[in-house]
Amino acid sequence: MYVRYLIAVCFGFCALADDAISQTAPRPPVARQAAEPNVIQNNPDETWTIPDRNRVNEGTVTVITAPAGGATSVFGSDMARVLDDDATVRVLPVLGKGPVRNVVDVLYLKSIDMGIVTTDVPEFYKLQYKIPDITSKLKYIAKLYHNEVHVIARTSIRSIFDLEGKKILAPTDVGYYAAKVIFSRLGIKPASIDNQTDDARSIQKIADGDADAYIVSTGKVFPLARNLIKNEDRSLHLVPIPYDRRLQDLYLPTTLSSEEYPNLLSPGQTINTVAASQLLVTYDWPQDSERYKKVARFVDAFFSKIDEFQKPPRHPKWSESSITAAIPGWQRFKASEDWLAAHNLAPPTTASVDADRSKFEKFLSERRIQGETDPAKREALFRAFLEWQKRNP
Repeated sequence: MYVRYLIAVCFGFCALADDAISQTAPRPPVARQAAEPNVIQNNPDETWTIPDRNRVNEGTVTVITAPAGGATSVFGSDMARVLDDDATVRVLPVLGKGPVRNVVDVLYLKSIDMGIVTTDVPEFYKLQYKIPDITSKLKYIAKLYHNEVHVIARTSIRSIFDLEGKKILAPTDVGYYAAKVIFSRLGIKPASIDNQTDDARSIQKIADGDADAYIVSTGKVFPLARNLIKNEDRSLHLVPIPYDRRLQDLYLPTTLSSEEYPNLLSPGQTINTVAASQLLVTYDWPQDSERYKKVARFVDAFFSKIDEFQKPPRHPKWSESSITAAIPGWQRFKASEDWLAAHNLAPPTTASVDADRSKFEKFLSERRIQGETDPAKREALFRAFLEWQKRNP
């Protein structure tokens, strides 16, 4: 009995060692079989062939996303569904913790090729980890969508500035990073921030009155906020975040509406908030490395089919994706640059992004729009202008 057990354990360790070697050291090429082994086999009446091991490993890339249920995990699944051809590219989505720990996983996990990271996470690393430039080790492939910042609080909290000295719930990979950055920039000092309690429990605690506010950065509509919070006594609501000048280089203006959250806003009500971009990123691989080549093959497939992602039945937030968007503070992955150049798709420069405000100012001046000298009205109009641009790229 014990002998058989030891033999089984030995075989298991040998198999694990063999798999580990296959991830780190390329095997010699093998002759291609007469029947293409990696083409999708659709005929159930034929005998299917196991794909060639080397080619499976060469074409497979991993993308670490976030816990199931949010837009990030759905995006990973969409990539697998649209891009997998079993010949050159296969995408394996991996459920991760979220954007903060996705950075660590992309940097250090040998099995992870890419990850989804939010644009305010580097500033969080600067504040929380005292790492001045985490992006120096990462490159972005494309912008995927916007994460809207949600602040759910008792109705006595009318503004984000009312969170001074209050008890905050903000799970690390869901809201803490955004809360840390926004509070730092706006000079808000809460009494405490609980970043260990999970999403569902945080929502229950805010409903029970155990904290003053719950903060999450996620793509709207956030299912837990809409479906888990009954709010029958209307004691909770969504708190607005103004498009303050101190946030404008990092965040975009956006809105949350009663149509999206009928349980947290009055009928017809819309509030202002801010959003950060979700990026698909990879490690800064040397261009002659196998890992670089694998990600480059993915880029070619992904960019070639980007239009397919923006059609039903894919997640509606794919409409916010862009393979040409310039992201301030980030450098583009070289294979992405090369693909855009080869297809004559010149990405906008940071200067052209900054020019949006100049274009808007000229728009107001030429049309002499009433209220143009009022700073509050000016910001509201600019917010509407940017929102219109997002819907009409």
